[in-house]
Amino acid sequence: MFVTEIFRSIQGESSYAGLPCVFVRLTGCNLRCRWCDTAYAFYGGTKMELEEVLARVGELSGERAGGLVELTGGEPLLQPECVPLAERLLAAGYTVLVETSGERPVGTLPREVVKIVDVKCPDSGEGGTFRLENLQALDRKDEIKFVISSRQDYEFARDFTSEHELPSRVGQVLFSPVFADPLGTWPGLEVRLLAEWILADRLPVRLGMQMHKFIWDPAARGV
Repeated sequence: MFVTEIFRSIQGESSYAGLPCVFVRLTGCNLRCRWCDTAYAFYGGTKMELEEVLARVGELSGERAGGLVELTGGEPLLQPECVPLAERLLAAGYTVLVETSGERPVGTLPREVVKIVDVKCPDSGEGGTFRLENLQALDRKDEIKFVISSRQDYEFARDFTSEHELPSRVGQVLFSPVFADPLGTWPGLEVRLLAEWILADRLPVRLGMQMHKFIWDPAARGV
């Protein structure tokens, strides 16, 4: 498989935010969201065998079973080795998260994997790419995330959440504001606005923020 980076950091997103986590960032993505903050993972990477990846995860986690590991990208499910990697990590006692765009089928992943699945909003430029059949592969341990950059995005996420009864399907529905690009390529959404919209509509969703971007430089890699 092709790997952009493997590192240990604080989990910055999802209901696991704040916990130490080993990240395996696989290379490649078939989508091009306007606000993507990991475009450096689109190409290149280092070819690694499954055993090499497992060994590196073990080194970073201190060889302790029961640690937290996230497989991310890019889009990790573009690489068929993602599934056996998840299986091996589960067998070794890790809690495994897979963060995916929602455009790839997630039903191929082991049931025990915590699936964090995006639904792309209109302003991303990739709206309409979510596979509705993925909803059937999710359960109460899984999470659905909307990355929101405008009121239009918010209303789409609010209506999608209601139409598909997401709070009854998954453990968490995450509304996360786009973080402004440090280079000024795209603006962010003010967190206060998103919080006020959620409260005004009494939505049963979690406000998500990219914690790692408040701890380290927002443009830093490997954190």
